[in-house]
Amino acid sequence: MPFYLERFWLQAGVFAMAAAIGAIGLNLLTGSAGQLSLAHAFFLAVGAYGYCVFAGDSGSATGLTGWGLPPVLAAVLAVALAGAVGGLFSPIAGRVRGPYLGIATLALIFIGQHVLLNAHDLTGGFNGRAVPPLSVFGFAFDDSATVVAGVPFRSMEKLWYLGLALLAAGALFARGVLRGRPGRAINAIRDHQTAAGVIGIPVARTRGAIFVLSSMYAGLAGVLLALAFQHAVPGYFGIVLSLEYLAMIVIGGLGTVSGAVIGAAFVTLIPQVLTKYSESLPLVSAPGTGGVAPGEASRYLYGAAVVAAVLFLPGGLARLPVPRWARKGARDKAPAPTSRNMEVST
Repeated sequence: MPFYLERFWLQAGVFAMAAAIGAIGLNLLTGSAGQLSLAHAFFLAVGAYGYCVFAGDSGSATGLTGWGLPPVLAAVLAVALAGAVGGLFSPIAGRVRGPYLGIATLALIFIGQHVLLNAHDLTGGFNGRAVPPLSVFGFAFDDSATVVAGVPFRSMEKLWYLGLALLAAGALFARGVLRGRPGRAINAIRDHQTAAGVIGIPVARTRGAIFVLSSMYAGLAGVLLALAFQHAVPGYFGIVLSLEYLAMIVIGGLGTVSGAVIGAAFVTLIPQVLTKYSESLPLVSAPGTGGVAPGEASRYLYGAAVVAAVLFLPGGLARLPVPRWARKGARDKAPAPTSRNMEVST
């Protein structure tokens, strides 16, 4: 796609892939473990600003603190920092569940906003701070042109492939977690906590571990979002962002990796598409010109999609009925059963 699409669509795709990484982490916590969290935006901010501090340079001109570490190391440390902060909160996450955990995590949003707005040396305050470009072995993900097959690759073209690789790795890892013993353990805790404890599953420790893993996914999404925005501002990481992530996993489908990806694409792309085509869409217009603003229209669509998913698609968009021709094609491509497979099945 970077060979054919314009910068707008590439940027929208990078935002969607970053949101999908964060939604996968929240789906592990909420969809699979049954733990409601409203602090996902807080951990995205930890990842984004952690990368800025670790990779940025400190100087008297800007008045900002920076460690000047290699960008790759800074990104890894930012993800680890998000996991460490989640680990500090994990004892609470391991012992509190349901709406009580949601209220407890809501406090992190307000604490985070206070720190982001007042820790000027680290965050730049209300105006935020610039994000250092990522560099891997001398290859910089910035706007310097790298010509490939006659096509100039700048920051969005490069970040597209980086986001795709990170999303694929995160999705495969989450899928392995859900299909392995940890996945069976967190599903057992979600379905019946007492029975899970009776059969030997450490309930509090498992909940705490999945909260840390979800925080690290959010930190990775925050790093990728910061690289795409190229400027981190505190106002973006508020309660509205956390609610959008909840909408992603509900619309896409709770407890599934594919549902998180589909829901993230739905919630992330709708506002950008409405903004781009606001002049030609009925009832939707640019902000301040009358009619319904793109942001308002997108929230109306979120609400309608959530209601429709709850009423008509309990499994979300990921569990939409598959067309008959697609099911037939999948059966035709399936390998024929062998005597060994039949013996194992028996």
